Amino acid sequence: MIAPVKQRLLKILLADDGSLKMNPAIQLLADLPHDSDTTITALRVFTPLQGSEFARVETEVENTKNQLKNLNLHFQSQLVLGYPSDMINQYARENPPDLIVMGGKAAGRLDGLLGNVASSVVHNGHWPVLIVRGPYHGIQRVLLVTDGSPASRYTCNYLGSFPLPPNTSIDIMYVVAPVRATYPVEPAGLALPIITAEEEARINTENALHGQEMLEKAGHELSGSNPIKLILKIGDPIDQIISYIKSEKVDLLVCGSRGTGNLTGWLLGSISRELVQQAPCSVLEVRSPHENAKS
Repeated sequence: MIAPVKQRLLKILLADDGSLKMNPAIQLLADLPHDSDTTITALRVFTPLQGSEFARVETEVENTKNQLKNLNLHFQSQLVLGYPSDMINQYARENPPDLIVMGGKAAGRLDGLLGNVASSVVHNGHWPVLIVRGPYHGIQRVLLVTDGSPASRYTCNYLGSFPLPPNTSIDIMYVVAPVRATYPVEPAGLALPIITAEEEARINTENALHGQEMLEKAGHELSGSNPIKLILKIGDPIDQIISYIKSEKVDLLVCGSRGTGNLTGWLLGSISRELVQQAPCSVLEVRSPHENAKS
């Protein structure tokens, strides 16, 4: 069984680095219809190497505080000494958040906080992480990618309780990676038959039917006030997802991650990491707190 998520996001951790790219993250938070009890904690890590810059860091923390205050959000700020990835993960372990929000630069770079900090928090933590990439123009189009695994179903459940702005549309995508009867063999460059053409066609048809079934289940679970569209694609998952984001001007990509659990599906490991790094939009990666759960 996969544990149900909370009804709303009540504890949000904003990993602040004082840069201009934090503005889109704060703007996005302001656009969400938060629960009245939601608290946003702005965490700023002051490294030992910044001893001569303490006054500047304090000023940047105050600027973030003022932006949140002006948006009438419940908030608190924390300034801690240490190294960013270590302190963010430690704070999250001691104060488990419903969501961690981080600013991000252009697609292909997760260096929003001191080098590999954002990458470390996304891939080594145990909490949903939202990477907000500017420029920010609101959230009108959301793409949820699913593979039918327990991790994907948990992600669907999480998105169902995520406070999206009114009238935000949700596209749900399942990508069928085609099975081929022959594969090239190096170094001769010959085609090695693996299965018959008939078997190839049968497997691909079954996989497409399975994908459509997974889409319909996800659509049913997300049925509500938001418009929903089901998308079945055939091809390389990363290529299909990135191409769709670009052509349909998706504002937010939502994907799951297996963590360390024994889960099955294509949306795992390296594919999830590639999506977080390459997607030309903001990305919400959801990791179940019960990574070893099995359905």
